[in-house]
Amino acid sequence: MDNKKFVSRGGIKLQFAIENWKLRIENCVALDVGSSTGGFVDCLLQNGASKVYSVDTAYGELAWKLRNNPRVVVMERTNILYLDKLPKETSTNGLLDPRLHGDDEVKVDLVTIDAGWTKLELVLPVVKKFLKANGQIIALLKPHYEAKEGQREKGVVKSEDLEEVVGNVINKIKMLGFDIKDQIESPILGSNGKGNKEFILLITLLGV
Repeated sequence: MDNKKFVSRGGIKLQFAIENWKLRIENCVALDVGSSTGGFVDCLLQNGASKVYSVDTAYGELAWKLRNNPRVVVMERTNILYLDKLPKETSTNGLLDPRLHGDDEVKVDLVTIDAGWTKLELVLPVVKKFLKANGQIIALLKPHYEAKEGQREKGVVKSEDLEEVVGNVINKIKMLGFDIKDQIESPILGSNGKGNKEFILLITLLGV
């Protein structure tokens, strides 16, 4: 896959998952958690998403071409853990305060997650309220962020602990009322390709 097709390596991971699961992104409304430069956002747009809510705690990291795309709702300096509502409309100056502009009626078809140090067990219960009943979640499971201190060596999860770390995360997700439809290994390593295996999960609400 062309490494320059997306603004960051994250786009390669998401594109791999979309193609593997034959997902239809065209015309869907998506929420991307932990956008950073915007690899996932870029991938969603290139696959035809009609709108992408780009949420990140940082400021100024989202690629210029994405923050100026009319299909992207830029929500910088926003911690997903404290977000109650999504804005229905984008303000004219590009600045959003979801506390003032939020709307309970806004639901998305798809949630994508690459939240780094924020564990999936914390993010998933929050994004659940933004997801349509038949919606889907694509989450990047980064074992090096989920592992305990003793299970990492120089930032990389020890090979003998990897299965246990992933298994613990999977069990926690299921206990939260989600169904993991499938799990695949990311086509590229994490930490800029320096050794961490990552996994991509396809998740729905239980019973869907």
